Amino acid sequence: MWIQHTGKDTAKREYDKSLRSLGLDYLDLYLVHQPLGDYYSSWHAMQDLYGEGLIKAIGVSNFHPDRLVDLIIHNDVVPAVNQVETHPFHQRAADQQLMREHGVQIESWGPFAEGRNDLFTNPVLTEIGAAHGKSVAQVVLCWLIQRDVVVIPKSVRPARMAQNLDVFDFDLTDDEMTRIAALDTGTSMFFDHRDPAMVSWLGGRRVD
Repeated sequence: MWIQHTGKDTAKREYDKSLRSLGLDYLDLYLVHQPLGDYYSSWHAMQDLYGEGLIKAIGVSNFHPDRLVDLIIHNDVVPAVNQVETHPFHQRAADQQLMREHGVQIESWGPFAEGRNDLFTNPVLTEIGAAHGKSVAQVVLCWLIQRDVVVIPKSVRPARMAQNLDVFDFDLTDDEMTRIAALDTGTSMFFDHRDPAMVSWLGGRRVD
């Protein structure tokens, strides 16, 4: 549910449009994209659709802990998922713990940080991959899975898709998990959702 489509009536119209475009009778999962705009009304609409069985699960994306908790305590349905930037350089361990306490599943977007910070040539990840006969991408996916982080890597190449699925025949050791944990910078590789200029940009307003 894009930020431009917030509001109860608008949210329901956009849901119907998505359903028609996909040629489906229901959706398995539907997310509020940002905690911006009239997202409370959007959530109320999604709760209605969920109650009618038209969506099997509803969730959110890019919700920081304060916004997530606020949404939970003031509504009837707890988000099934919170999709947030999660990768070796921005690991979200504290956020994940809070989500776990509230029954929310963390899901990663940008699991490879879009290659930023030289992720695919990082010496720690490369060395760990070599020890298992795996690529850096496979190491990252295995690391996320072992942390109980849901991850759906994006690729349009069949060979990459096959490689991304080939991550269930090895496990990272405790020492390897610790070495990857040390890569955490605690900051986004993309943008700060709490930056006023970014909020204006996401809302379609230019800030000079």
